[in-house]
Amino acid sequence: MNKELMEALDILEREKEISKETLFEAIENSLLTACKNHFGKADNVHVEIDRDTCDFLVYAEKEVMPAEDDVEDPCLQISLDDAREISSRAKVGDMLHVEIKSREFGRIATQNAKNVILQKIREEERSVIYNQYYEKERDVVTGVVQRYLGKNVSINLGKADAMLNEGEQVKGEVFRPTERIKVYILEVKNTPKGPRINVSRTHPELVKRLFESEVTEIRDGTVEIRSIAREAGSRTKIAVWSNNPNVDAVGACVGMNGARVNAIVDELRGEKIDIVNWDENPGNLIQNALSPAKIVAVFADPDEKTAKVVVPDYQLSLAIGKEGQNARLAARLTGYKIDIKSETQAKDAPGFRYEDYIEEVYGEYEDYEGYNEGGYEEYGKADGQEESLTEYEAEDTVDTYEEYTADENSDAYESEEEAEEFDAYEEKMIAEDADIYTE
Repeated sequence: MNKELMEALDILEREKEISKETLFEAIENSLLTACKNHFGKADNVHVEIDRDTCDFLVYAEKEVMPAEDDVEDPCLQISLDDAREISSRAKVGDMLHVEIKSREFGRIATQNAKNVILQKIREEERSVIYNQYYEKERDVVTGVVQRYLGKNVSINLGKADAMLNEGEQVKGEVFRPTERIKVYILEVKNTPKGPRINVSRTHPELVKRLFESEVTEIRDGTVEIRSIAREAGSRTKIAVWSNNPNVDAVGACVGMNGARVNAIVDELRGEKIDIVNWDENPGNLIQNALSPAKIVAVFADPDEKTAKVVVPDYQLSLAIGKEGQNARLAARLTGYKIDIKSETQAKDAPGFRYEDYIEEVYGEYEDYEGYNEGGYEEYGKADGQEESLTEYEAEDTVDTYEEYTADENSDAYESEEEAEEFDAYEEKMIAEDADIYTE
């Protein structure tokens, strides 16, 4: 039993995850290479290795010739006298197995055999690492920052090094050596020098994977992340949906006292995260996406993927956000091109008034008798236009727009001055409606 060889194979299998069978094949090939270098050919050479004891035998098949003068190629033939020394039953024409002593190999042959084994081990090690990280492609892993290479960062992932390129770094983030960070594996390439792994800190999927690891309901499929929009280092919006009516999707992602979302915010170095409810109705989805701004009305066109949004005058800047960020992220989240105007701006802007949509379908107001009685909501439902003409609705359905605004007034305006301003505006609108429908 070759204990040294067996122990060496066990260590390689355990540390480098290379199977013993692969190593046995590498040893067999190395011995064949050594024979070829030593004898000049190895076509008739065979190597047998016992997988249990690691004992090996190298032999050459040679044809028995009658006399020494008949031997034309010593590598392939052997005289009868020499054959009888190996086996007393040898006869002319037999194929005799002649053992080859590996100790007889020269220094160069031995070195070549060693190189064959090492090359095979390196190839298998690279293959194992590539397969291991290829399975983790499009997933999040934890790495240790090693050093800066120019503006790129080298990150150790355990058995391989990854490269965080400048374009995949969050602006303003600075890493210290030995610091542990989470990265998203973008791509794994197999190269002659080993696997090349590119990672990212800016990809939107990084946030999604972090929520999957942090929120149990997302992992088991109870809650789904339907859409995500991110501006790395600043703000992220995600739209979530619950497949279980008894589970609050937003609450599950936020966690008790914000524990779950705060853990993700800490990992992203303070990046703000807005979590909103997904809605199949595009109007409601756009209203949710523009939070925390309050919305008066949404006019969404599913065919053109455009939406016109009316907000209170004092909410316009909040709806648009700093440098347009809130509106921009909402547009990415919903897939709609969103145009936002305040109530004052919407009065004279085409497409931002209910009248524009009613005229488009019914002509003049006088031709539509149900408008005064049923309000905008009844019109939309009567014509099956819920998706193209969507009103900001409370949880309980209201019958008229006037009832809605009166009810919303109590929640939206906390000060008496704001409520008085809204009441004055409402009276003005009612007066204008009365003038239009006087005939």
